[in-house]
Amino acid sequence: MIKTFLLALSAAALAFTAGCVQPPAAPVGLLDVIARPAEKALLAGIRAYEDGQYVESERQFNAALQAGLASAKDVAAAHKHLAFIYCTSNRTPLCENAFREARQADPAFTLSRSEQGHPVWGPVYKRVLP
Repeated sequence: MIKTFLLALSAAALAFTAGCVQPPAAPVGLLDVIARPAEKALLAGIRAYEDGQYVESERQFNAALQAGLASAKDVAAAHKHLAFIYCTSNRTPLCENAFREARQADPAFTLSRSEQGHPVWGPVYKRVLP
């Protein structure tokens, strides 16, 4: 009798909790993400940076940060590129701060070996984030 009661109780609990389970959220795809204003600005900033359009690149990275990037790695990437721009335009305090902001956004943030070896921003990075 107790066994039957426990089985019935277990079945009732299972039926009750089964109704509470939420279906998994639909996966987010690349096209969903890049449609967001912050991520669009980040991509535009990277393109401008790669094309040597540093004023436009700086504007886009700041817009991306203000719009609220979803990923900590993206926030760190925006700050990293801003640090590069600031260092190459002799704005060392801003460069230092941008490296700190990158690390704050993503504690795993580091520059690649080649980036660390850059003669302009490499020494600043090593001084600020040893």
